[in-house]
Amino acid sequence: MEEKHTRSIVKTISWRIIATATTIALVFMFTGSHELSLTVGALEVISKLIFYYAHERVWSKVNWGVQKAVPEES
Repeated sequence: MEEKHTRSIVKTISWRIIATATTIALVFMFTGSHELSLTVGALEVISKLIFYYAHERVWSKVNWGVQKAVPEES
């Protein structure tokens, strides 16, 4: 099974929405600053999108823990 680039991109974006919202909320809870929360959130989302995508692509090349589908005989 080979994971397509499009799937990695969609997974990356969906996770970043959740993770960045959490980061923004935590920074706001600790600082009370909307501006700082959004700035940290923006920096975090850009850097982590890049790193997560690279991580997904590396793991797509690793065969460990993946079983190939065996065609059923009829």
